[in-house]
Amino acid sequence: MNVIIEPSWKEVLGSEFDKPYFAGLAAALHAEKARGVTIYPPGGKIFNAFALTPFDQVRVVILGQDPYHNPGQAEGLSFSVPHGIALPPSLKNIYKEIEDDLGVDMSHRDGSLEGWARQGVFLLNAILTVRAGAAASHSRLGWQTFTDAVIQTISEKRSGVVFLLWGNFARSKKALIDTSRHLVLEAAHPSPLAGGAFFGCRHFSKTNEYLINHNLPPIDWSK
Repeated sequence: MNVIIEPSWKEVLGSEFDKPYFAGLAAALHAEKARGVTIYPPGGKIFNAFALTPFDQVRVVILGQDPYHNPGQAEGLSFSVPHGIALPPSLKNIYKEIEDDLGVDMSHRDGSLEGWARQGVFLLNAILTVRAGAAASHSRLGWQTFTDAVIQTISEKRSGVVFLLWGNFARSKKALIDTSRHLVLEAAHPSPLAGGAFFGCRHFSKTNEYLINHNLPPIDWSK
């Protein structure tokens, strides 16, 4: 499989691309495209999180479930939307928690989290593609086998990474992480459907405190 992915990730994940499940995944995506099915994000953005945050630069992991399935929203980064796209409800709540937690003004921010990714925040969706208008439509293609391997690789080959697991789906991935080597912070999902249970988690200040204590620069969440 000739997968175009950032070189440091290709090096640590190389064997995954040669496994039968990945060939089946690629074949399923090609078959859907051949039938004229619209898939998000666009092909060049599927591995965007990997492109913007090389393996050795990962300091924080924010795990999402699958990409936005409406036109123009998905850009290959969990919770993020491209510049100029209206803020999704979950991202609005994330920004509100940052304001309350850190006392910074987020009103200037649009929905693109590229600035976080370039600081070492790995914005990984467990499922990397979705059929237009159909949430979780690619949940059984094999992506989770791949992204579980990604999480395990970070856990095994890095140390001192902060994993932010929001909601039951993300929290189910905790078993893949060595908590003796990394910090795992859990909270309710930021979606309004969680009834505001996300608020008050203070994950952003806790993340920066941990990074500073491990002699790493904090994340500027306002950028």
